[in-house]
Amino acid sequence: MRLNVLQHVSDEGPGAILNWANAHQATVTIYHPNDFGLLPTVDETDLLVVLGSPASPNDDDQWIKDERALIKGMLTAKKPVFGACFGAQQISLILGGRVQDAPAKEVGWLVVTRQSDRIAGLPEVATPLHWHQQMFTIPEGADLLYSSKYLQEQGFVYQDLAIGLQFHLEPLELNVREMCANDGAYANGSVLNQTAEEIVNHGVPADNQAVMNRLLDYLMKENPENA
Repeated sequence: MRLNVLQHVSDEGPGAILNWANAHQATVTIYHPNDFGLLPTVDETDLLVVLGSPASPNDDDQWIKDERALIKGMLTAKKPVFGACFGAQQISLILGGRVQDAPAKEVGWLVVTRQSDRIAGLPEVATPLHWHQQMFTIPEGADLLYSSKYLQEQGFVYQDLAIGLQFHLEPLELNVREMCANDGAYANGSVLNQTAEEIVNHGVPADNQAVMNRLLDYLMKENPENA
């Protein structure tokens, strides 16, 4: 399996996704399109992961448009895509959704509740890391997957080909410390009222890796020809 990751900021890496990839003996390549302007091709990719970014998909940068063209090509070729935060917003735009300011800025740990039974084996609730102030709308043809207290549109699954999450299941303990050490001021103004120190001290819930694993397993199980 060739897993290609699009990482847009140095302190938001794939984390738990690499644990899953290692368990599946996947060949992982990490691209930084906003730094180097390079992307994999659809033919070189069996699973595409698109991570978070301080940019907005509504920005006019060429790398953002090129990235969307790659995601669209993956979906057209019936190849799976997983998006976190900015990545999920990119998928939503491609499928006809919108990206706009969220009703509340969410930075910190907050429970999300599963809204669909489409993916078997997911727990009813999870406590991921939130790091956003924009949101996607659920595109036509997709199922709402998760909601939180402050935002209904927290996740979606589209035709067994794409999963988009507004939140982050991928950060491990080191990733959380890195995010808070370098960008902890972003927590200011969040409705969750958690300081960077509190976010670090909370710790990563043990279930987050299992939920991440289940989502990626689902994408590859439903698209076994890409494994």
